[in-house]
Parts: sequence; structure tokens; C-alpha cells
Amino acid sequence: LSFFDNVLDLGCVFQMLRDWVAIESDSSNVQKRPELHRMMETVAQKLQLMGGTVQLVDIGEQELPDGQTLELPKVVTAQFGNDSSKHTVCIYGHVDVQPAKLEDGWATDPYNLTEINGNLYGRGASDNKAPVLAWIHAVEAYQALSMDLPVNVKFVIEGMEETGSNGLDAMIMAQRDTFFSEVDYIIISDCGWLSRRPALTYGTRGNCYFFAEVEGPKQDLHSGVYGGTVIEPMTDLIGILDTLISPSGKILIPGIREAVAPLSDEEWKMYQDIQFDMDNYKNKIGVNQLMYSNKVDLLAHMWRYPTVSIHGIEGAFSDPGTKTVIPAKVTAKFSIRQVPDMDPAMVKKQVTDYLHSVFAKRKSPNKLKVTMVIGAKPWLADTHHPLYEAGKVAIKRVFNMDPDLIREGGTIPIARTFQDVTGKSIIMMPIGGFDDGLHSQNEKMSRYNYIEGTKLFIAYLNEVSQIKRTSV
Repeated sequence: LSFFDNVLDLGCVFQMLRDWVAIESDSSNVQKRPELHRMMETVAQKLQLMGGTVQLVDIGEQELPDGQTLELPKVVTAQFGNDSSKHTVCIYGHVDVQPAKLEDGWATDPYNLTEINGNLYGRGASDNKAPVLAWIHAVEAYQALSMDLPVNVKFVIEGMEETGSNGLDAMIMAQRDTFFSEVDYIIISDCGWLSRRPALTYGTRGNCYFFAEVEGPKQDLHSGVYGGTVIEPMTDLIGILDTLISPSGKILIPGIREAVAPLSDEEWKMYQDIQFDMDNYKNKIGVNQLMYSNKVDLLAHMWRYPTVSIHGIEGAFSDPGTKTVIPAKVTAKFSIRQVPDMDPAMVKKQVTDYLHSVFAKRKSPNKLKVTMVIGAKPWLADTHHPLYEAGKVAIKRVFNMDPDLIREGGTIPIARTFQDVTGKSIIMMPIGGFDDGLHSQNEKMSRYNYIEGTKLFIAYLNEVSQIKRTSV
């Protein structure tokens, strides 16, 4: 791999990332939808110039809250190579980004890629534009050497990941027996390392997101005039929220903890060997105490146990200053991260039944309505699968060390969709750093991770080509 720096012009490599970051492809802002369309066309044009068979796939329209519709950004698919004697891998990535403004606390313009001390700062640099480009450059490296790709390579690049991948599930289902039929393996690089040691990710948590609405009087009331005479919806809501989880983090909803797959000895040993500094972790997030005091417990509860998080209350007074109001209707928003062997449909019933039971004991005249608005399943892979064995070899070759085998505490629904719809084996191969600041101010990708990550992808394609057909 020492040839890499001489094969590709690194100035052009960084300039392309700069050009991509400059496109404000914020999928949450409908005013920037033209930029998102331009981003997808830019990706398609790049892949076409490389000689790929490229399509911009129409995935329909998005319905806005006001009833209007807006065209969704097309999904880019591409194919390089069509040799039936070779394995076929499919690379998934996205090129939409989270919102970003200089006034949010960025040190530099978020849409002007800026290098400081070897780090490339810009919105989308790590999530997920540089990883997508790294895969593209990996293919280019083989082309530049006039070498055949060791495997056939397909791409699926979307532009709505940050807002729920609207339309993508249906597109995958529609193309299951066409575009995906010849695919052997799916590779996702939309995650990051846990430390300075490279990592392979083999699991993500799912998520069940709930609204709990308590409604009382027909309108907001003055607390001086009516306080003490009515049973207040906010009091009811806070009361039932307090029964979801204990101060020590124990989920109190019956049946939730019992559904969790037990921690095996092998998994415990894997966590024990992972490079993770708890003091650095505390400093990074700005707390002086964590829920658990040892590494294994903390990682296990970050990755492979469920948790309840209360996110906010709609309808409550939250502006600066004071307002003596009794809200007539308040809606709590909370989620429960899903892990094997939990089932979102069962969790929905458990949470709904439990909250109604708790609410009934309050003997309140107010009305409770519980709704589950997201029910995303967890994803888990076998770390002994040949895909992961190939990943370990490639990382050892490029970085001269063994990788951490890690999970993600967050949810990447596309992994489970690919698994359920296509039945293909999946690996998550991150190149982003542990301190890249995804979704935050000053998001960055280091030059080191970008270049060495591209080398990793080059090596990985070669290692995957060595997998015996019987292992598919």
C-alpha cells in the first residue's frame, strides 16, 4: 500500500472533500433541498466519470407537515465490474448532513473545509462524506494502477439518512431481486472508532420512541386563579415519567430487562480487551461521574443493554422568564434503546400497558394517550464471519495492530433493513475518529484517518476477494 500516495493526487483528494463539504446538503431544511439535489448529482457525475454504471433512482416525494409535497433526493446506485467469478460487495453511504451554522459555536465556517493541526473541519466531513469518498478513491486507486478490481463493487448513496432515510426501505425492497440479487456482502462505513485504535462494528441498538400525552382542561389556565382546584396534567405526566427508570438506571417497566440476551463470557472478555479510557470519556462529555464505575459495565450499558431517555415535554412553558400557566395538554417524548432479544412490537405493548396501569393508580380525571412513533430493531453480526476475519487482516496490514470489536449505542436502521430485506451479510467498517464530533459543532475528519482509511478500504477489497465461496 506504500504506492497509494503516489497513485492518487492527495491535493485532488482533499479538494474533492472540500467541494463536497461546500454543498449545504442539510436534509432537515426543506429550503436547502436544491442543494441536496445538487449533492446527489455531484456524486452521480463523479461515479460516471470513473466509468461506473450509474443510476439516479427516483424514490418519490416527501409529505410536509403543511400537506405540501417535496421531491425526495434521488438515490445514487453505481456498479464497477460484473465478473460472475468474483464476489460482489455493496457500499452504503450517505451525503446529507445535520444542520450547521457558524453562530452555533463553530470555530470555522462549517461549509468551508478548514485544516487545523492535521484535522479537516467541516459539516459532513466525518459523517459521512469523507468515508464515501474514501471508498470512491479506493476504486480509483485500482484504476490508476490499471489493476482489475479484486471484487465487483456496487454503491448505494442516499441523501436522507439524517432525517430517517425516507423512501430508501421501499427502494431496497423494489430492487431486492435486481440490483441486490448478485450482491454477496454489504459494507457500511457510517460510524466511528471508540479510541485511537481502529475498530470493526458488529452491532447497533434499535430504538422505540414514544409520545405520552396527558390532557386535562379545555385550555391553559392561570395558576393563581385555578391552582389548587384542578388536577394538573403536568403533575400527572411528571409522576408517570418518574416510574420509568430508577436513579441507578434500572428500567422499571415489567418485561423489558427480562427480554435482554444474557452477556456471554466471550463478550465479557471482548469488552475487557477494548481500549477505552473512562477518564477521557468523562472529560469529553463534561461530567464528573458516570452511571457505572468500571469499563465493562459502562460499555455493556452503552451498547448491549436497553436504556430509557427522556427527551422533552411539548406544551410545557420553556421560554426565558416566568409564566404562571397550568398547561392544558402536555406531551412527554422518551425513547427506549432496543437490544437483542427485544421486540419493538412487544415493547410498545409493555410500555403502553405499564403507563396506563400507573396512571390509573393516580385516579386522575385527565386523559392519557401513549403512542410509539419509531420502532427500529437492533442489528447484530457474527464477529467470526469471514467478512470480519477479512476486516481484521486488512486492519492489521494497514495499521499494524488488531482492531477493537465494538458496538454502537445508537441506531443505524439501514443495517437491519439490508439484513431483513436482502438476507446478505453485513459489516460496519468505520474510519472516523472517536473525537470527530458527529452532529456537533466543529465536526472533523483527520487527514490521517482519511488517508489511512482509504488504504484500509483498498486492502479490504483484496481480503474479501480471498473469502471462499462456501463461506458466503
